[in-house]
Amino acid sequence: MQKRWTVKKYQPIQEQQLQSALKIHPILCRLLVQRGITKYDEARHFFRPSLEDLHDPWIMKDMDKAISRLEEAFFRQEKILIYGDYDVDGTTAVATVYGFLQSLYSNIEFYIPHRYREGYGISMQGIEYARDNDFTLVVALDCGIKSIEYITYARSIGIDFIICDHHLPDPELPPAAAILNPKQEGCPYPYKELSGCGIGFKLISALAQKKGRPMQEVYAYLDLVATSIAADIVPMTGENRILAFHGVKQVNETPSAGIKALIQLSNLKEKLTTSNLVFVIAPRVNAAGRMDDARKAVNLFIEKDFDKAYAFAEMLHGDNMERKGIDMSITQEAVSIIQNDISLHGRKSTVLYQPHWHKGVVGIVASRLIDKYYYRPTIILTQSNDKVAGSARSVSGFNVYEAIHQCKDLLENYGGHFYAAGMTLKPENVTAFQAKFEEVVASTINPDLLIPEIVIDTEINLADLTPAFYNIMRQFEPLGPENLRPVFLARNLMDTGFSKIVKEEHLKLSVKQRNGGSFSGIGFFMADKFELINHKKPFDLVFTVEENEWNGTVSLQLKVIDIRASA
Repeated sequence: MQKRWTVKKYQPIQEQQLQSALKIHPILCRLLVQRGITKYDEARHFFRPSLEDLHDPWIMKDMDKAISRLEEAFFRQEKILIYGDYDVDGTTAVATVYGFLQSLYSNIEFYIPHRYREGYGISMQGIEYARDNDFTLVVALDCGIKSIEYITYARSIGIDFIICDHHLPDPELPPAAAILNPKQEGCPYPYKELSGCGIGFKLISALAQKKGRPMQEVYAYLDLVATSIAADIVPMTGENRILAFHGVKQVNETPSAGIKALIQLSNLKEKLTTSNLVFVIAPRVNAAGRMDDARKAVNLFIEKDFDKAYAFAEMLHGDNMERKGIDMSITQEAVSIIQNDISLHGRKSTVLYQPHWHKGVVGIVASRLIDKYYYRPTIILTQSNDKVAGSARSVSGFNVYEAIHQCKDLLENYGGHFYAAGMTLKPENVTAFQAKFEEVVASTINPDLLIPEIVIDTEINLADLTPAFYNIMRQFEPLGPENLRPVFLARNLMDTGFSKIVKEEHLKLSVKQRNGGSFSGIGFFMADKFELINHKKPFDLVFTVEENEWNGTVSLQLKVIDIRASA
């Protein structure tokens, strides 16, 4: 599919000022300015993230109340339940807080709601479990900020909540003993974008200080915090960058038994980055909740014995293999439905329903359809008990939650945000919902948004891509939202005559630019572009840069994103 290329604007004066301070390549200064770094000190903090620059946890609103309530529970020997969601952020948060509290106090358990029986966040079953087992304090992680009704009920039966959540609060808050959420009104905490696990980390940081425990006991959980930051797609700025930097370092040097087991099972040999955490570690953790029970993910993370951790990791690995098979077969079925139904061609949205599709993978299938086949807002629906449940995913720039909100008269329940949402409806409303959602999207979406956009950081000459340039650029790690891997555009390249198709679907390039030397590159699943570069005519290339090792020799290569004929 044709893609739009958008090259970011730049600020020449700020770039020049930064360049005179840092004395590095002007293009590197351009990349830094685009990331909000305009002064020498900001660059120093960016390139050398220090744990000493983390904010004092006591600045967070209600931290004093949270620690006071925990200490009261310790003193009274109350039973404490650590409650978290079933995704990566929730399970790492539970493992972090449970693991640290267990070193101080024994009367403690953890609880993960079942994805299908209970759904997301605080559930009535969870509160009933707490009541029936005499828990009087629940620490809710990565959830709870919107659970006013359930937490009000819990309070009425003598169960207090400490909420550690990073989702945007509504004006009305639950009646909890303490709410830790930097996004709540009146919270002076300077960094607002922590993950749920990051807020749990702040809680145990404050508790360690109060108890006079060394911070190294808290830092032992940084590998889990980094995993949550990478997987939950929170901005890789400020404190998240510091936590992720040191967490990734720990993943590579002294990982917990659970992370080490997942690394071994994934056959990862190279040094790990946030990208490995997102695409290799996170799917295995998420698969536990998607296919079965996410409690085993927490058991994996809190297990100290490597052999036992490896057994849990094998379960997650097995869940992930099953998940992959199911989501690929559903994707193929979905593509076939669209191809064979003329009424679905030319639509501005995709809404598909099959009662037998697995509820745990419908969101993944929606994303896959957008990424690889039909670039338009997509909803995948399936049967869930006597209701129909589904997941929505959007294209860049389109608010899918708002579009679903306009169909609310046909829905039983819905929730989500700009790019992803979930909903339930009655089976008899599916056809009407498909029509209404298409009507809303068709009448509100800018046609440009139906063409995938590639956002390019800057144009560059191949001659600028030296090992010294790359060594500084590599220090942009850890990468993530608001600090993505730099994307470059090089114009008027020529094929050297050595480019070829490999394994029938990938493009192995060898390109040159006047005065720029030659570079090799790889374009995965881009064999169809071979004719474009093989005509002895100039072409433009969008790419990222990476290291390639072959027969013991390390060299830079271009990882191709798109190609088009030069103007």
